[in-house]
Amino acid sequence: MSWTDERVEQLKKMWLDGLSASQIANELGHGVSRNAVIGKVHRLGLSGRAKSPAPAAAAAAAPARPQRKDEPVRPAPAPITHGALALAMDTRPAPAPAPRVIHDDVVIPISERVTIMDLRESMCRWPLGDPTNPDFRYCGAKMQIGAGPYCQAHARIAYQPVQDRRREREREKRAARG
Repeated sequence: MSWTDERVEQLKKMWLDGLSASQIANELGHGVSRNAVIGKVHRLGLSGRAKSPAPAAAAAAAPARPQRKDEPVRPAPAPITHGALALAMDTRPAPAPAPRVIHDDVVIPISERVTIMDLRESMCRWPLGDPTNPDFRYCGAKMQIGAGPYCQAHARIAYQPVQDRRREREREKRAARG
């Protein structure tokens, strides 16, 4: 089976008319499978089509009657989406990135900060600054037992309990919504 220009045009028309891949394969016949139709649709970039439901179209054509006071207000139905949407272009704007929380409550004196060459086994390994910058240092404070590679102050930042992280995420989401 080969895709002639005529078959491709038939495929495009039937796809845009809302027929399923199986229905199109049956219409084209001659060894065209549902998977062949789906593959061609994706290669042609035809995926993602939206159609209004038939009852909504009939209701839109009918004149609107006045709403009674005791009648509940119903929202308009959303359009029904048909077809493969995996490759459909998303036109919504990307969400703004969450603001990064910087912990300024930990102050490390410059005299305690150490380079990688001065870092010892018992020193806090919390990075300070940009590693590509020559001023990059590590905290260097005394490590706490059970705090991993960090001092007590940095361990509180690094190892937040799960519940606290969830609360913080929820707080950030609420703040982002405004």
